[in-house]
Amino acid sequence: MFKKILVAAVLAFTLALPAFAATPVNINTADAATIASALDGIGLSKAKAIVAFREEHGPFKNVDDLTQVKGIGAATLKRNQDAILLTGQGATPAEAAASKAKHPKKPKAAAADATGG
Repeated sequence: MFKKILVAAVLAFTLALPAFAATPVNINTADAATIASALDGIGLSKAKAIVAFREEHGPFKNVDDLTQVKGIGAATLKRNQDAILLTGQGATPAEAAASKAKHPKKPKAAAADATGG
């Protein structure tokens, strides 16, 4: 019985993952608030660091350039790879905020309780 419940839970979680996808955003044109709202795992302070790096060094030429920004690693890039745009139009500030509001982050204490830690 436990195996069936576990399998059902894993399947439900797997199907729910696309619901937590980031909103596409052009990191070469968006402001910090838009970047923070659009990308998963990027808060306002990291988004401000992205904008500051861009203003100092010029536009990002490829997505991997983001790893030069303090606090942005390979895992963050992988999680957002389909949402990080270098050209074209991404999310507007209103669209990004609406997307983020649909999927609020769990407080860290609740996340630890859910994992048994």
